[in-house]
Amino acid sequence: MEKSTYIGIGLGLVAVLVGMVLKGASLSSLNAPAAYVIILIGTAASLFIGFPMSELAKFPKLIKMIFVQQQLIPREKLIALFMEWATITRREGLLALETQVDEIEDAFLRNGMRMIIDGNDHDLVRDVLLEDIAATEDRHRAGALIFSQAGMYAPTLGVLGAVIGLIAALADMSDMEKLAHAIAAAFVATLLGIFTGYVLWHPIANKLKRLSKREVDIRLMMVEGLLSIQSGVSTIAINQKLSVFLTPTERLKMNEKGAEGGEQKEA
Repeated sequence: MEKSTYIGIGLGLVAVLVGMVLKGASLSSLNAPAAYVIILIGTAASLFIGFPMSELAKFPKLIKMIFVQQQLIPREKLIALFMEWATITRREGLLALETQVDEIEDAFLRNGMRMIIDGNDHDLVRDVLLEDIAATEDRHRAGALIFSQAGMYAPTLGVLGAVIGLIAALADMSDMEKLAHAIAAAFVATLLGIFTGYVLWHPIANKLKRLSKREVDIRLMMVEGLLSIQSGVSTIAINQKLSVFLTPTERLKMNEKGAEGGEQKEA
């Protein structure tokens, strides 16, 4: 479960609802079906016009991604794994890793391992894997664009909803109290448009971009590790090469664990 998504949506609702109460606005004023129709269906219509069906069909999957925690191999574990494979390779050769391929859960890493075991050219392996990463980035970028565009359309549709509401309200000015309520209801569409655009759609697009960046970084790390194993470099060299993908804090923790492991072996 991606807790930050739930916390963010909860805080957004609290900010608006509590803010309305503190400002003296009645929460019952949010009961404006026309505003929801204009904003939600209008935003959906804009997306259907702006994107092909093949991309919009991924919408439920994209929503699920922001609520479910991303499952990626931890960087420290990945370094330890490549160091283990490098030791086996230098001792027994690349073919010795063939028994480990089926145990690899990550499809990208498994495919790359098969390529180097099959004896493919170093440059070919790099090109294929990097093209795979580029294709993944393009798919992720298209998914995030759906939400960023929704975030752009929704506030504008909110203005449209307010205009429609004002037209209806000003059509009959005989009852001033009724007119005041109608004008207040007209601005509910603006509230919904701004809220969905800047509290939901734009932040979701940003989260999808961050998740994509994290996955791409892990895959680039895998590429460097695979090519290093294919080149037959030492475990120390792989450790140094892949450690650049860690934050200074992660690097320090990994070094401390390594030092503790060395002391235990000596004891």
